[in-house]
Amino acid sequence: MLKTGLFLLTLFCSLSLTSPVIAADSQRVISVSNSNLDPVITSPDAFLGYPLGQWHLRHDQVNYYLKQLARDSAKVSIEDTGQSHEARQQLTAVITSSENQTKLNDILAQRQTVKSGANQAGPLVIWLAYSIHGDEASGAHAALSLSYFLASSKEPWVKQLLDEAVVLITPSQNPDGMDRFSTWTNNYRGQTDVSDSNHKEHRQNWPNGRTNHYFADLNRDLLFLRHPETRGRVALFHRWQPHYVGDFHEMGRDKSYFFQPGVPSRTNPATSKPNQLLTEKLAHFHRKALDGLKQSYFSREGFDDFYYGKGSTYPDINGSVGILFEQASSRGQVQITKNGELRLSQAIENQLATSISSLKGCLALKDELIEYQSDFYQGRDKVLQRGRQTGFLLGAPANRARIEDLTKLLSQHKIKFYYLTNTVNQGGIDFNPDTSLFIPINQPQKSLLLAMFDNSTEFEDPTFYDVSSWNLEHAYHLQMVRNSKLDIDVLSPQAPAKFNFKMSEQAVAVLVNWQQDLAAPMLQALLQDNLLVKFALKPFTIKVAGETKKFPAGTLQIPLKQAGHTASEIKDKLVKLAKQYPLNLYSVTTSASTSGIDLGSPSFKIIKPIKPLLITGRGTDASEVGQLWYYLDSKLSVPVTLVDVGHISKIRLNRYTHVIMASGNYSSLDEQFARQLGKFTSDGGTVIAQKGALTWLNKNNLLKSDIKDTRFYLRLFDTRGLSYGDKEKLAARQSIGGAIVELKLDPSNPISFGIRGNRLPILKNMAIGLTTSSTPFTVAAKYADEPLLSGYLAKEYQASFSNNPAIVLETRDQGAIVGLADNLMFRNIWLGSEKIYANALYFVPALN
Repeated sequence: MLKTGLFLLTLFCSLSLTSPVIAADSQRVISVSNSNLDPVITSPDAFLGYPLGQWHLRHDQVNYYLKQLARDSAKVSIEDTGQSHEARQQLTAVITSSENQTKLNDILAQRQTVKSGANQAGPLVIWLAYSIHGDEASGAHAALSLSYFLASSKEPWVKQLLDEAVVLITPSQNPDGMDRFSTWTNNYRGQTDVSDSNHKEHRQNWPNGRTNHYFADLNRDLLFLRHPETRGRVALFHRWQPHYVGDFHEMGRDKSYFFQPGVPSRTNPATSKPNQLLTEKLAHFHRKALDGLKQSYFSREGFDDFYYGKGSTYPDINGSVGILFEQASSRGQVQITKNGELRLSQAIENQLATSISSLKGCLALKDELIEYQSDFYQGRDKVLQRGRQTGFLLGAPANRARIEDLTKLLSQHKIKFYYLTNTVNQGGIDFNPDTSLFIPINQPQKSLLLAMFDNSTEFEDPTFYDVSSWNLEHAYHLQMVRNSKLDIDVLSPQAPAKFNFKMSEQAVAVLVNWQQDLAAPMLQALLQDNLLVKFALKPFTIKVAGETKKFPAGTLQIPLKQAGHTASEIKDKLVKLAKQYPLNLYSVTTSASTSGIDLGSPSFKIIKPIKPLLITGRGTDASEVGQLWYYLDSKLSVPVTLVDVGHISKIRLNRYTHVIMASGNYSSLDEQFARQLGKFTSDGGTVIAQKGALTWLNKNNLLKSDIKDTRFYLRLFDTRGLSYGDKEKLAARQSIGGAIVELKLDPSNPISFGIRGNRLPILKNMAIGLTTSSTPFTVAAKYADEPLLSGYLAKEYQASFSNNPAIVLETRDQGAIVGLADNLMFRNIWLGSEKIYANALYFVPALN
């Protein structure tokens, strides 16, 4: 490649005789160069004061440039979709003709009729979204170049495009990760470019810029919507209901360029054939554009279209056509790869080329894209009728907060649901109006609804780029009747009135059923106010307002007689908390139960305030660390101390009540720290460890239960007679990308308190297990006899996991170790098993 100067590469243009020209300095710069541009429009180079790509962009520079374009051009306006966790604005440029800009409200009103199946009027809507992984920076740079080109170009095909279409451009979908990355790589860039991949410019610190503030992969969050960045993105999608979505990424430096279609046999069966046909037609435009640049590429391998929680697949189940683009990454300015030298400027150039080919392809296929989307919503099964309907009847007994969380999720996905007005008994289950929902199947969002509750266990190709199941019935641990028939006319779109907590004047204590999700954050608030709270080791019944009521083990008791607090102060605090955390509280006027333990029983254990420490840093799984941090920080409001693994041995562990270890290898921790941690538990501390962390604990004689690791499970697969061509199929069977399995709980073990029944669905994505311990009373949960509930899990794994331990609680003098073979709060959507962590935090320390 040339080392100095500018060279010109002419892009393919199918709709006119003229073409936009990309100018690229082979060392560092990239821009759109064309004499037919409006000089009034500020270019990225002029705005930045240096050529685009010379330095990695910060998110604020992206936002300020979009605002500058909106000031310069009547073709550009701005959509604000809210803030990231770190309060960075998420902006999208809306680029269309000046005439269309004056009619945006009318256009948006038309877009809101799409799901009704009405004949479409108005322009084509194209959404190009970039850099959802913050360290995949070429996309964000290409987005600025493209925005400038569309705002300033006078070419006939661009004029036609903006007359007939609205183009949405989101340069950065992960503001916090983008800034983490750009700060790092810019900090370690010198005057002379270094292409050595070992140079710090190319090797980010932990955590890297791929993820957001809580180390979450936002390109896995589109179904779950746990993070504000994704919620804003999905809101924008349904506001505009685009016909086409381009999702621009980067991949390993030694690859070339990928665009969909992906592996045909790994496309989700719910994605229609017409969708895949349009994907292939659009691919012709990308091939021609990249061939014009002499850039090699590939399709139909490596990536799939299965999991609907990604940016390129969520559109496919919502009436749009989504396309994934993957560019080999230079990470910094330049790296040596197996294919030679790869520069940021080359990556930007490729992303810009396929961005323009997307626009030209959409314009050429405009009628087909509109027809496809119209057909998607015009089926009779996509119309919500009145009267009796077949649908999903869902319940979360004694747990209104979980239903409220689900309703928020459904609402954001535009899925219609109803509340019960009376108790309904179906399948031998009572569904209470306060904690139940009915979701009719025949509705505009039927395709997405069925995908979110899919229960498949058989697949044409058992290879998955991500998880093989994400069934919300199991994630929320719901009771469910799949073919319920109810009359919608007697249901209600309005939520029932919330529980009205009234404190009796004669009350001696207040009780809180621990099965409620909001019980844990309320408990934390009480402990932070130094109030005494106890939990029940055993179930009991007691009279509440003259009626006998059952309370399960784990129930919280707040006595109204406490040293340092008056009864009036405690009552005021509880009334306030009952409004802040809408859950059911019950005041009782006696300590005498009608059966089971009395309120003054020693089987009510005092809960002590907690001060957890979470180990972070290289060697730990960033995504799992982030999920634990998110839960402790955002849901429980616990001040959690994050300590890097390289610094942990210098910490006085006795200052903390818990040490939490996400999955990881922890190979940097030595025997000296193992002794420190052993003393910590002996002196009363609690260790909560999961997955890979268990191996380190076992090797250092801290965990008595033995570990079955990947090597053990791989030996279960019979490889006799296999040919070289069977290698990939075997690897697919041996992989656990993510399947839903069932645990059998010991309901008497405090680790299981607050979980309905003795069965618990979890997401398993690692070949690791525990052996049956010779020490009695340590196994809190085992995998079920037939563990697979949903998704793909090889028969060899199913047989080996069956009836083997999944959760252990090992006591050690005054402390304990809680060992989890799985991540029980997978992507913070696994609400059904979150309580395990709360029990380990609040209940386990009280057992010794």
